[in-house]
Amino acid sequence: MQRVVVPWESEVCAVVEARLVEEYRRDGVIGLPQLLSASDVAAVREEIASYVRDVVPGVPAGDVVFEADGTSVRNLWRMEVHSPFFAELGNRPSIVSAVSSLVGGEVELAAAETFNKPALHGSGVPQHQDNAYFCQTPPDMCTVWIAVDAATPENGSVQYARGTTGTLLPHKGSGIPGNSMVMAELQEFPASRVTTAVLSPGDAMVHHCQTVHWSTANTTNHPRCGLLLVYRAKHTSTDPALKENYRAAAEVFRQSQAAAG
Repeated sequence: MQRVVVPWESEVCAVVEARLVEEYRRDGVIGLPQLLSASDVAAVREEIASYVRDVVPGVPAGDVVFEADGTSVRNLWRMEVHSPFFAELGNRPSIVSAVSSLVGGEVELAAAETFNKPALHGSGVPQHQDNAYFCQTPPDMCTVWIAVDAATPENGSVQYARGTTGTLLPHKGSGIPGNSMVMAELQEFPASRVTTAVLSPGDAMVHHCQTVHWSTANTTNHPRCGLLLVYRAKHTSTDPALKENYRAAAEVFRQSQAAAG
C-alpha cells in the first residue's frame, strides 16, 4: 500500500478525497495510511487492555468471543455501548466526514469492535461479505479496519477481492464463533485482483460491506489486533429476507453449541 498521509482537515482534502472516492467505488476497498497517530494507537492499545481486564467480565456472553484455548480474546463486540472511549473515537468528526463521502450520505456509527489474532494461535477468517451479517439495503455500509499491531501476510492480514461489491453472494452458517456466516461457495480470485492489507500501527483500510474478504491464521510470535469501526448510511434499512437468512444460520449455530456443551 502506498504510504501517503491523507490530510482530511486540509484544503488538499477535496482533491485527495475525490480520488479515493473513485477508487472506493471501483474497488470496494481503499487504504488510509496513518489514520491514527502514534499517540492515538498507544491510547487505543491501553484502552483495549483495560477493556479486556475490567469490562469483559461484565458484558453479555455474546459481546466477547474467545479463541479455542478459552482465554485469549478473539472478538470484542459492541464496544461503543460499553466504553465511552470507543464511542467517542468512532464518532470523531474527521473519520465520520471521510466515511460519509464514501457511502454517499450521512452516516452513523454502527459498531466498534476488535479482531484479535493472538500470537501463535490466532484463528483465520473464512471468505465472506459483511452484508450477510448487516442485512442492509441499499448496501451502503463500510468498515474502517485500523491496525493496532502491525499486520503482515505472516500474522494474518486481511485480504480483499477488489470489484466484488455488486452482488451479495449466497452465504451459509459457518459454525465458527465470531464468523457465523461464510460464502456458500468459496471463490478463486487471481492475484492481480487481491489486495493484502500490509499495515503499520495506525494505518487503516476501508472496505464496502459487500467486498469479499478473508484472512489466514496467525502462527507467528507477533499478535495482530485490529480495531474496526463500522458505519451505516442513515438512508439504509434492514432487508427482511437477508435478516431471516442470518437469523436462521445463527440459530443453527446456537443449537449446535448447546448440543456440544
